[in-house]
Amino acid sequence: MRTKRFRTPLSVVAAVAALALLVPGTSAAAPAPAAPAEAAPAAAAQAALVWSDEFNGAAGSAPSAANWNHETGSHGWGNNELQNYTNSRANSALDGNGNLVITARREANGTYTSARMTTQNKVQPHFGRVEARIKIPRGQGIWPAFWMLGGNFPGTPWPNSGEIDIMENIGREPHLVHGTVHGPGYSGGGGITGSYMHPQGWSFADDFHTFAVDWAPGSITWSVNGNPYHTVTRASTGGNQWVFDQPFFMILNVAVGGNWPGYPDGSTQFPQQMTVDYVRVYSLDGGGGGGTGTITASNGICLDVAGAANADGTPIQLAHCNGNQAQQWTVGSDGTVRAYNRCLDVSGGNTAAGTRVQLWTCNGSGAQQWQRTDGQGLRNPQSGRCLQPVGRVQNDGARTEIANCDGSAVQRWNLP
Repeated sequence: MRTKRFRTPLSVVAAVAALALLVPGTSAAAPAPAAPAEAAPAAAAQAALVWSDEFNGAAGSAPSAANWNHETGSHGWGNNELQNYTNSRANSALDGNGNLVITARREANGTYTSARMTTQNKVQPHFGRVEARIKIPRGQGIWPAFWMLGGNFPGTPWPNSGEIDIMENIGREPHLVHGTVHGPGYSGGGGITGSYMHPQGWSFADDFHTFAVDWAPGSITWSVNGNPYHTVTRASTGGNQWVFDQPFFMILNVAVGGNWPGYPDGSTQFPQQMTVDYVRVYSLDGGGGGGTGTITASNGICLDVAGAANADGTPIQLAHCNGNQAQQWTVGSDGTVRAYNRCLDVSGGNTAAGTRVQLWTCNGSGAQQWQRTDGQGLRNPQSGRCLQPVGRVQNDGARTEIANCDGSAVQRWNLP
């Protein structure tokens, strides 16, 4: 089994330049012009890795259940698709060489099987660079995708939940990939789309390519191999609601047939495989964003890592401010709040009021996402609840929990 070494991530400078220089678009234009196959990383500070799955494991083993769910069924998936998604290793498995392989098959009875995997309620990024290095399958009627749905789905139905398609390809266009958003008033055939053509006009199925979005509040930029080709901003939605400033979960799948790609014909060969080298999430600001310093309660007492420990599961408490490292917090643009290079975390990913808050290795999950409220609270979007001291007492040593947001003084925090 090959254990993967990390490649150098694309630089934050390149990401910021892409966000600054590209002109926002509101519809699909001609594919982006040819560009070098690989963009050279700039010699600058690198984006901080906050989560990854490198798919290191024994050949034939299942992808990590800590990261991935399998969605199953053969009901057409809203697009008149043909495949039955399964959780079988015949359709999704590690290959022993550091890759996940999703396989679309034509079975002996003429039906099709494949796999659709999601990180819902397990890993739900909130801004940053989201990327995967993928070798896509090929053939008429084959539809591989790497995409995201709003973490509030299905409670908030599509398209109001939002959809970010990082990479889609349809087999009849082997040299093109597409990046799209769908939201209220701009969904389905009205999605806001950009396309990227292979620089040499070759098939994307011939080799691995890195597909990414640089995702910030009010802006999303798509790239292939570090080459930006499409940007969407709030202005691009034409007055319709922007629904992308929230946690999203990731999806990998290979569909067979459907309204857009059409259906397999005599030229389509099976099985077809999508090989995924890795999926990674980076913080575009290197882990910072709002700044680094103390977080104080409304009475001036500090948010503190108990015992100045840095182990997973260490409780978070209130303590008299003393200037030590246990009270130094970094507020990231990716929605995290960090100390000791670990994240403020809702224990067990639970959503119930009274769940304790702890320090945990950053993993991109919804349990580690925090947003400011209008009342200056810290709200965990996954649970819809706010950070407060246990018993609502702002004393030295009081531990912390999530509770129903009420805007009271014990839920107000001053951030760096």
